[in-house]
Amino acid sequence: MRQLVRTAPAALPAALRAPLAMSGALATAVLVALGILHFHDSGLTGIDAALLPSIDGVEPPWRYVALVFDFGGEPVGSVILVGLIAAVCFLLHRVRTAVLTVLGVLATVAVTTVLKPIVGRTIHGEFLSYPSGHTALATALALVIGLLLTDRLGRGRAAAVALVLGLALVAGVAMGWAEVGLGAHYPTDALGGFCAALAVVPATAWLVDRVADRL
Repeated sequence: MRQLVRTAPAALPAALRAPLAMSGALATAVLVALGILHFHDSGLTGIDAALLPSIDGVEPPWRYVALVFDFGGEPVGSVILVGLIAAVCFLLHRVRTAVLTVLGVLATVAVTTVLKPIVGRTIHGEFLSYPSGHTALATALALVIGLLLTDRLGRGRAAAVALVLGLALVAGVAMGWAEVGLGAHYPTDALGGFCAALAVVPATAWLVDRVADRL
């Protein structure tokens, strides 16, 4: 198993290290800034006040779509998704990416879980909301899929960055829309979750490669 991990393709391709490090640094800054802005906040302000009236409380049939997305971020749904993606990576002999699937999601969810009581932002008067763990999880999985596809397709650097960040954006927007539409989060909660994944997953991928190279 050690040899399999050591010789497996990198979880974070060399061409993507600098671009994703830059996007991760920017995401970290936004994550922290939003946390400070909404520290112990419980009301609609700024961007949230402008957006929520138009997208909060989606009605059927779109509500059913939102519930499907939301299930993917719940414990059962997330375990199924992580297990499937990790299994596909393993079957494709992308062992490091399979490890990243598990560790990247766990690290991202851990960050959002720790930040919620620290920031102390609430929705509906009692539920901690910043940052959105569902949005972070969806974005994390999309980043992993993007890294896997980049490795498999062998695209140039610009195309690879566009693919990885594009998939992350689509997943983040979709889950963020669902969470806001279901009344579980403010829009900036979703943005915070998106940024958390952008900050954590590339860093975790780099760490996986560092450890694997030393086995």
